[in-house]
Amino acid sequence: MRTARRLLLLVLAIGVLAGQAGLSYTQLRQFIKSSVEQNLRDRDVANYLKRQVVRFAITDRLVEEFVGWGIGPRTLKALEAMQASTADFPEPKADPAAAAKQKPRQPPPPSPAEQKRIIAEARSKARAYTEELPNYVCLQLTRRFVDPTGLEMDWLKHDEIKTRVSYYDGREDYEMLSVNDVATTKGFADLGGTRTTGEFGTILDSLFAADTDAQFRWARHSLLRGSPVYVFHLEVPQYRSSWSLTWSGGTAADGMRTIRAGYTGLVYVDKKSGSVVRIVMEAQGIPKGFPMQEARSRLDYDFIDLSGESFLLPLKAQTFVRSGRVLTRNELEFRLYRKFTAEATITFEEIEGLEPLPEDPPEE
Repeated sequence: MRTARRLLLLVLAIGVLAGQAGLSYTQLRQFIKSSVEQNLRDRDVANYLKRQVVRFAITDRLVEEFVGWGIGPRTLKALEAMQASTADFPEPKADPAAAAKQKPRQPPPPSPAEQKRIIAEARSKARAYTEELPNYVCLQLTRRFVDPTGLEMDWLKHDEIKTRVSYYDGREDYEMLSVNDVATTKGFADLGGTRTTGEFGTILDSLFAADTDAQFRWARHSLLRGSPVYVFHLEVPQYRSSWSLTWSGGTAADGMRTIRAGYTGLVYVDKKSGSVVRIVMEAQGIPKGFPMQEARSRLDYDFIDLSGESFLLPLKAQTFVRSGRVLTRNELEFRLYRKFTAEATITFEEIEGLEPLPEDPPEE
């Protein structure tokens, strides 16, 4: 697997093969920082840390610094376990030369009371979200990729689907326009493969629903598309989750299986507006024997102009599913927004040759 290969190269590069001496303070910092910069899988980093020994105390300040770099929830739990096991060890001594090169530390986290206020405001805005949306139409562009090797390094483009989405009085209507730029009258379900729904309010609404009782924990300050955001870890247990995963083998004999999955992830709250601008989710507790072993998603919102007014609307999304050795990745973009009228249309001339949205700058 490419991720495991990259992890091995990283381990070798920082000289972690130190036998019983364990990881030094400098090696641990270098490993964590490189794992974030190379976007290594959270699970692989956490599993590696669980096998390591350190001879110094993992302090609250050190964990806070790692959280600020953008570590994942599993890595954080592994560090917290190391912190408990090293409580009686001496605190590490920083390398003065390395410390001089470090970037300035992040601002301190908001107070617990302020964190509660931020989440409460985000919840209030999410609950009112669909009620405040205008009626509109847009283009949903879905690019689907498959990696039959399971190594996350040989992605093949499967198809490109363009769908007209009408949002009217809180209801969504989907009309598929083309597949690989060829006009079609099929429905999306007729194509098979990985599909997603909920981007137009359901995911946001269910995350902050009272029945979900999502737990939020401070992660870090950051920038998303140039705007300052608060980032919180989130966790929803399976018995309170409304995230369903459905698998169909493609034939009547295979049938269809659906489970409800708990999830962990991150929620990004725009500091200026108080609105949620990104939700990252990773399924937890998928039962053994279910055809999917892994499911992840990311949904981004942004402020879009509609007839001179600015509304928070879906911008793009990504989903990742592992089923045995086969990996699928869907990349969705939401384009050509306009207010719904009887004359509102999306023409074939407009949808031909649309270039992908630009990549986000690295998160800070």
